[in-house]
Amino acid sequence: MTASAQSFDLLAASGLPARWRHREHMVVLDLGTGASARLRTVWCADPLRCERLIVLALGGPDSVDFEDGRVQWMRVPGESADVETRLRGLQAQVDTFLLDTGIPLTPDLLRRLNRLAAPGATLVTPRTDPSVRNDLARHGFVADTAETGGTQARFAPRFTLPQPAAFRRRHPGPREALVIGAGLAGCAAAWALARQGWTATVLDRQTAPAQETSGNPGGLMHGTFNAPDSLHARWFRAASQLTARLARPAIASGAVAGDLRGFVRLEDRLEAEQAAAQLARVGLPDTYVRWVTAAEARGHTGLDVATGGWFYADAGWLSPGDWSRWLLAQAVSAGQARFQGHAEVTALRYSPSGASGDWQALDHRGQVLAQAPVVVLANAVAVDRLLEPHAPSLRLQAVRGQTTLLPGNTPGLCPPRMALSGQGYGLTLPDGRVLTGATSQAEDRDGTVRLADHQHNLARATRLGICLPGTAALETIEPEGRVGWRATTPDRLPMIGPPLDRTACDAARQSGRIRLDQLRHVPRCHGLFVCSGLGSRGITSATLGAQVLAAWITGSPFPVEAALRDALDPAR
Repeated sequence: MTASAQSFDLLAASGLPARWRHREHMVVLDLGTGASARLRTVWCADPLRCERLIVLALGGPDSVDFEDGRVQWMRVPGESADVETRLRGLQAQVDTFLLDTGIPLTPDLLRRLNRLAAPGATLVTPRTDPSVRNDLARHGFVADTAETGGTQARFAPRFTLPQPAAFRRRHPGPREALVIGAGLAGCAAAWALARQGWTATVLDRQTAPAQETSGNPGGLMHGTFNAPDSLHARWFRAASQLTARLARPAIASGAVAGDLRGFVRLEDRLEAEQAAAQLARVGLPDTYVRWVTAAEARGHTGLDVATGGWFYADAGWLSPGDWSRWLLAQAVSAGQARFQGHAEVTALRYSPSGASGDWQALDHRGQVLAQAPVVVLANAVAVDRLLEPHAPSLRLQAVRGQTTLLPGNTPGLCPPRMALSGQGYGLTLPDGRVLTGATSQAEDRDGTVRLADHQHNLARATRLGICLPGTAALETIEPEGRVGWRATTPDRLPMIGPPLDRTACDAARQSGRIRLDQLRHVPRCHGLFVCSGLGSRGITSATLGAQVLAAWITGSPFPVEAALRDALDPAR
């Protein structure tokens, strides 16, 4: 690096801090310059700073918040070491690019930066190679040589292509949303929107949050593994790691019941050699998942299990009710959310008034319960009822599940030291009771606790070693039970994002002028979003899913790569 490059002030050349003043938020992509810490310092010292500063970088943890969440540091999603591959999956509108001399300005990289650039974005690099200005110009960046050395450029392409139908710019209207449903999905949605400076009114037909399926006393939280590394496995790996990082302080404070010191997934179809080969094929660290023998599984769980399985270190169980209320409380305490109970929404109406119009939530009398420019449907299978007539049905399936709760002093009961699953699952609550289950019955709307389901759960608990043979004789015990319904999808991934606009899609088909063969070209409902289909993995998926939802709504960078975002798209 030349002496002039060494003295080159990246931030000054990029126009910061002047460019972020009086703005809602600014996104900076730091490609190897190490300027992130200085950015935070400069932001804190500027009284005219933007409301939120989001810094994207290639290394480090997935996400760290500073200054009460107003400075957000995010790792560029993806696990590849190749910069261009990582940027190919990034979905963001970047206002400032900071490039180190170690990052080659290849044509592919510049095409990626062109796609990511927000209108008027700046790009700065200490590089002064004669070819830099021409290369940048070919990709829409008008470059100048800075007085102190280096190169500074402004994004001013000669031609701009029309944006795809699914593209979301930063929302121009009031940053207010209605969230319908106060279970895991709805509470997490309010939390994620609050992180982006939005306010949410959370409506629910119950008098308090998390009173339905999210009110179970406990539920598993863990990732998954398969070889090859599927989108399903990648989603739950990212989601479980985020949830573990967020939930640990809440557990430590006593606000959330749970135990994330590990989880064992028993597997009787694999031998150790096969498991090792699968792990080597994917290359995941053993800090995430590793194979344990039957003896190791017995040591972890304290149960007389007969097989080995997968051990997830960053996993265990959480109380979904506590976790839902904790997430909502973070938004409420920041002044960014309020809960409105005993408010059953039976229909939605769009009112095209003002700059962007409002969505109105109506009760059974047709009275307006609340309204906002954006509405999020987070009410499980009831989403389909509210989508009509605005969007096609998502065809979510309601799956009934009954859990069994055994007193800690039940004769023959062996409370597991660590949450585990195989055929069924088991976990020990803080008061010593053991939760086991759960049944799975599609489209069964019977809400009564059934003796046959208790027998089914106890039989599986016996096979796991939680109950000694004979414990399943219900004449000798009086288990508690709870019934809830999971909203499931055919591919077992959530549905998060804007649904199809039925009227616009019909018109497009008739005209033949708009392509409908790719997700990004399909017309979407304006201001209407869904967050549902979390199935039996809602505790794991809720927070990362909510961050994906917030990125759709606010125009902030997506926390996952494009392939994962598309895998969750309701239009898939």
